[in-house]
Amino acid sequence: MTSEIEKPSKYKTIGQVTKELGLVDKKTGSIQTHTLRYWESQFRQIKPSLRAGKRRYYSDKDFKIIKHIKFLLRDKGFTINGVKKLLESKNDQSIDQSTSMGVYNPVLKSNTIIKRVKNISKIIKELKKIK
Repeated sequence: MTSEIEKPSKYKTIGQVTKELGLVDKKTGSIQTHTLRYWESQFRQIKPSLRAGKRRYYSDKDFKIIKHIKFLLRDKGFTINGVKKLLESKNDQSIDQSTSMGVYNPVLKSNTIIKRVKNISKIIKELKKIK
């Protein structure tokens, strides 16, 4: 008796992506698929496959891009235009380098770097408590 092992899908639906990213209305608990569709209209890097019934399916690459966009918009406070410029920049620099926010910027003073490292350490400790 041989049973086929079901492989996990490489594609995710719009609902799965929004849930995994935590794009859920806190009051109603409904997923915010409209946010993802809006981001598709703003960022040409997001290219879901459209299948039967115009259903969207997102690849792992799409998911990583969307996750990065969400991080930049929600966590880093970038504007839509700021994220567009960052994603469309031709050089392959890190976010910190391209926005003059990171430790790679030679203009930064050492005490600024120390403050940032302490802040990162504090965030890591808080995340460990959550686990």
